[in-house]
Amino acid sequence: MITMKDIILDGHPTLRKIAEVVPLPPSQEDQQTLKDMLQYVQDSQDPEKAEKYGLRSGIGIAAPQINVSKKMIAVRVTDKAGTLYEAALFNPKIISHSMEKAYLTTGEGCLSVETTIPGYVPRYARITVKGYDVDGNEQKLRLKGLPAIVFQHEIDHLNGIMFYDHIDKQKPLAPIEGATPVDR
Repeated sequence: MITMKDIILDGHPTLRKIAEVVPLPPSQEDQQTLKDMLQYVQDSQDPEKAEKYGLRSGIGIAAPQINVSKKMIAVRVTDKAGTLYEAALFNPKIISHSMEKAYLTTGEGCLSVETTIPGYVPRYARITVKGYDVDGNEQKLRLKGLPAIVFQHEIDHLNGIMFYDHIDKQKPLAPIEGATPVDR
C-alpha cells in the first residue's frame, strides 16, 4: 500500500528525471506498482480511508512521485458531466492534441508539492492518449476538459516536468489568451 510517506516531495532529483519505458509484457513487480498507484488514488478519494491512512486526496499519481523512475500513471477523475475516467497505464503518450488550449481556473496542485503555487497552467484542450493497461493491453483514450488536463499533468511527471514550469512567471494569474477556462 502506498501512503503519504512514499510520496517524494518537490526538490527530490527523481522528479526531474525522464522516466524509463516499462518493458512489455509488464513484470509482476511493475503490475503491482501500477495497481498500488491506482489504489492510492481510489483510497485518497474515500474520506474514511483517507483519514484512516492519512492520505492527501489526489486525482492522479505518476510513478516518479513514489521514487520509481518508470513510465506509469494512475488517474481517477470525474468530468463535468459526471463521467468517471479511471485508468492505470504503462508508457502513456499523447499521440494527438488540439491546437486549442485550456487551463484550470483554480490552478493546479500536486501530491509532491506541499504549497499552493498560484498561476494558470496552459494545457491542450483535447488529447488522445495511448498506453498499456496493467495486463499490457493497448488502450486509447480521447479526453477533454479536466480529464485531459489531469493526464497531461501526470504525463509531464514522466518527463521530469512539474506543473509550475508552465506558469507565466511574470503574469501567473493573467488569463491565457485564446484558452478555455475549465472549472473543476
